[in-house]
Amino acid sequence: MPQSSFKIKLFSLLFTCLSMCVCAQKFDKASFYKAMESKDSTKINQQQLLLQNSSIKEKQAYEAVLLLKKSGIISNKRNKLASFKAGKIKLESAIEKDSTNAEYHFLRLMIQENAPKILGYHKELEKDNIYIRKNFKTLSPAVQQVVLSYSKQSKILSNITN
Repeated sequence: MPQSSFKIKLFSLLFTCLSMCVCAQKFDKASFYKAMESKDSTKINQQQLLLQNSSIKEKQAYEAVLLLKKSGIISNKRNKLASFKAGKIKLESAIEKDSTNAEYHFLRLMIQENAPKILGYHKELEKDNIYIRKNFKTLSPAVQQVVLSYSKQSKILSNITN
């Protein structure tokens, strides 16, 4: 067997094994938020794969935020902007479908607070800030912890209390 053919088969086998390992895992909010904190594209890609096989109700919002986060890591400017636009549309659609979901407002606030101002995606910051504060107790304990942790470095969501 030629060496290049062997390398291709080996790579295919490794990729298949990795995909099966990721697919065997279940989506977990703690892992999702850890990926969101990092600048590691591997962690973000892994969360995207997990979401593809998930049927959770927040799937669209989480996929959107991962696209938005990924846009900040991508080096190619065209792909960066395309990823940002796709994520923004998907997140706004998720919020439109379930505008009472405080976690969605938190996700949007995180993105808007950290997005470059030139992108013009920061108009809902104060609205989301108020909504999160008002509905903080409705969030799951895990998400409350994430909000509290994020608020320590946030300029707009500072001094939130549980």
